[in-house]
Amino acid sequence: MEYLIWAGAAVSVVGLLGILWCIVSVAQAKRAGLDDAALRARLQHVVVINMAALFVSVIGLMMVVVGIFLG
Repeated sequence: MEYLIWAGAAVSVVGLLGILWCIVSVAQAKRAGLDDAALRARLQHVVVINMAALFVSVIGLMMVVVGIFLG
């Protein structure tokens, strides 16, 4: 089950990269000085991506745990 552990770690890293992208995107949006409506629209888009990245990261961590239990 070692392959499941490494695959889960890779999936978790992809989720972590998505979360880091969200952080950078929000920081850029705040520095851009957008008006309230444009900032709100951009942040709504980032929240969706953030939730997806969190989901991917959790799935990867679950794969790691299952790989450890089965290994």
